[in-house]
Amino acid sequence: MTNGKASELTPTTLNMKANGPKIITQLFEHAGVRLNGDAPWDMTIYDDIFFQKMFAKWELGIGESYMDGDWDSVQLDEFFFKITSHDLEQTVAGPAKLRFLLEIFRQKFFNLQTKRRAFQVGEQHYDIGNDLFESMLDSNMMYSCGYWEHATTLEEAQLHKLELICRKLELKPGEKLLDIGCGWGGLARYAAEKYQVEVVGITISVEQQKLAQERCAGLPVTISLTDYRELSGQFDKIVSVGMFEHVGAKNYTTYFDVVEKLLKPKGLFLLHTIGNYVTENKRDMWLDKYIFPNGHLPSAKQIASALEGRFLIDDWHNFGRDYDRTLMAWWDNFEKAWPALADKYGERFYRMWKYFLLSSAGFFRSGQGQLWQVVLSKRDRQLTYRSVRGISDSKIVR
Repeated sequence: MTNGKASELTPTTLNMKANGPKIITQLFEHAGVRLNGDAPWDMTIYDDIFFQKMFAKWELGIGESYMDGDWDSVQLDEFFFKITSHDLEQTVAGPAKLRFLLEIFRQKFFNLQTKRRAFQVGEQHYDIGNDLFESMLDSNMMYSCGYWEHATTLEEAQLHKLELICRKLELKPGEKLLDIGCGWGGLARYAAEKYQVEVVGITISVEQQKLAQERCAGLPVTISLTDYRELSGQFDKIVSVGMFEHVGAKNYTTYFDVVEKLLKPKGLFLLHTIGNYVTENKRDMWLDKYIFPNGHLPSAKQIASALEGRFLIDDWHNFGRDYDRTLMAWWDNFEKAWPALADKYGERFYRMWKYFLLSSAGFFRSGQGQLWQVVLSKRDRQLTYRSVRGISDSKIVR
């Protein structure tokens, strides 16, 4: 719930326990959201304990309260679009203020993405169940932003994204490609089949590795359960899609040092990552607890600073608004598949996953969330790089 400019509220002069509901109501009204209002993005409060939870824990409290069924919104994605378009965190008060400051301290002084902790997000998130992701994603199982310039379906958007990446990397038959954070092997399979390259993919998820190996069987593709800091060898091209969000600001220079070591002198590296349009010193505590432990969204400033003296920036492409559409497509698929998933996952998981997908859609719709593809090379490559943008289905060789 950040960014934009909210009018100053001074709740410190009030009795927090008595005035908490009033303060929270004013905060949401400033963002154009009414409590028990008639607009589809308004909140319907079913249990007043919501106020206590939010006042005590802020974004963690509002998320847990939603999972508990204390409140709802007909159009949850638009609700989050409105509140992420305003700087509500500037008005954090009460017990939530201490939690807020402690989280900033934790992010600043502790490395939450050490080698020892690297596999936590795989165990908690990516190992949830392949059936869930297979039902929600496209046939290539791409769990990252699609490219919608000429696409009309999720399947097309993800296929266009794969083609866009391969063209940006200027892949040629016989080259060796490293895929850092290969997911379920969608890009590895596509590059091996369509561009005749050898691929080494790494993941920190046991379930991803298992399914990726099955999906890439018979191709020159190796899928390893490995942390990026353990890699060795030399590669013509390197790609990383939707993994940098798990690296952490304290490890950005280490990450790029590893890539620089692995990339051949005339090679190219494509970084595909979610970004934040401002530098933040904390992580959303609800996302950290329930969805992506130890994650951090980089800002352009943080990436550029880490790249200085290491790589040339040949291209920086932003299509963050496409993530809103991608997330809404995932939500539609998830909702349709839910009857077959319900017995395994349960109602609380359903509300958690709905909250995750639709709050994320609002985050990108507001412009706070960005999606960047950055193409990098070494200084001694000495070749002119030509940016690639337009991809249409008719140009893709199937």
